[in-house]
Amino acid sequence: MSGDVTTATAEPTGATGGHRPLRVLIAADTFPPDVNGAATFAEQLAVGLAERGHEVHVVAPASSRQYGTFDEEHQGVTLVVHRLKSYKWPLHAWLRFVWPWSVKKWTGPILDAVKPDVLHIQSHVVIGRGIVPEANARGIRVVATNHFMPENLLEYTPFGKWTLPIALKIAWSDAAKTYRLADTITTPTNLAADYLRKAIAGQRVLAISCGIDASRYVAREGRPANNDIVFVGRVAPEKNLDVLVRAVALLPGSLAATLTIVGDGEMIPKLTALAKELGLEDRVRFLGFVSDEAKRTALTNGTVFAMPSTAELQSISSLEAMASGLPVVAADSMALPHLIDGNGYLFVPGDEHDLAAKLEAVLTAPEAEYTAMRQRSTAMIEAHDINRTLSTFEALYRGEPVA
Repeated sequence: MSGDVTTATAEPTGATGGHRPLRVLIAADTFPPDVNGAATFAEQLAVGLAERGHEVHVVAPASSRQYGTFDEEHQGVTLVVHRLKSYKWPLHAWLRFVWPWSVKKWTGPILDAVKPDVLHIQSHVVIGRGIVPEANARGIRVVATNHFMPENLLEYTPFGKWTLPIALKIAWSDAAKTYRLADTITTPTNLAADYLRKAIAGQRVLAISCGIDASRYVAREGRPANNDIVFVGRVAPEKNLDVLVRAVALLPGSLAATLTIVGDGEMIPKLTALAKELGLEDRVRFLGFVSDEAKRTALTNGTVFAMPSTAELQSISSLEAMASGLPVVAADSMALPHLIDGNGYLFVPGDEHDLAAKLEAVLTAPEAEYTAMRQRSTAMIEAHDINRTLSTFEALYRGEPVA
């Protein structure tokens, strides 16, 4: 691990650790009803802080043509959400964005009205870029968390393979301009922190897990009767689900393996056509967008979780699978390797033959070995407890050191 990369932790301290409650403003380019890892974390953070007694406000793009300040219910908690006027990105199924030049105009008055103790941005792309200088001008502490990989967004831009490396270099250079204005920079994992530190020229980065509430997930008793491979997440190009579908086609027919894809996205038509082409129509299920309860049920009933993506800064869905007691087979890329340690296998990114081999190894594992992988997943999830994450951010918000 680089000396400039720190794994940040703080022990749970109760509602406010004996301090006065904070007024926190979370600024995010994506927030529910958007469905993605960054939006999920921003909501989980806001809800968790509010449940601890802090006053929480959120600034995010409007999810429709309606914009303004609203009381919104999220996970049973009412949050004050300041929705900025937004527009649909034409090359993406659901992404909405705020015109960059309008962010300062909208967010300056919000900062003046809310007077937060701390501003916590979830990316530098649009809202973070505009609001951080406004916070600096008002002497407001800034914590910046990066969930963003330029590679993810550039899927929806017209750059070709020759210009993509140049675009990535420019994108990371642009990110550094905003992050240099923050008091603290965080990202979900050590690998992501090291990657980010190098990308933005050596700044100190703290690794803080997004965390999950493992108590919400159920690990079933015993081995499932069926061999069901599960994926949860956006059905988007960077998830490389075509590799997973092709891998299922390579598995021995005697396993009668099925694939359940939980999530919505623009790749469903292409993947449906691919499944038909490979003769997998009866073995690949696309559940689309489902309730949290239905998602948790799919994980509980699964046999193994597969994550073929090569652009994961943490992968909350993989953590959810681990909390559900599933072995995990993941691409050996970005931050996914840190989730595999005796609870599954890594495969060569983009290689459906290697993915098939690793899935087969899990599905044919002797009972004792399979049970050990399940138990290892549930043991590893303890380090990602949401209460530890919340306590660590509370400390950072107050300018306190974290170990």
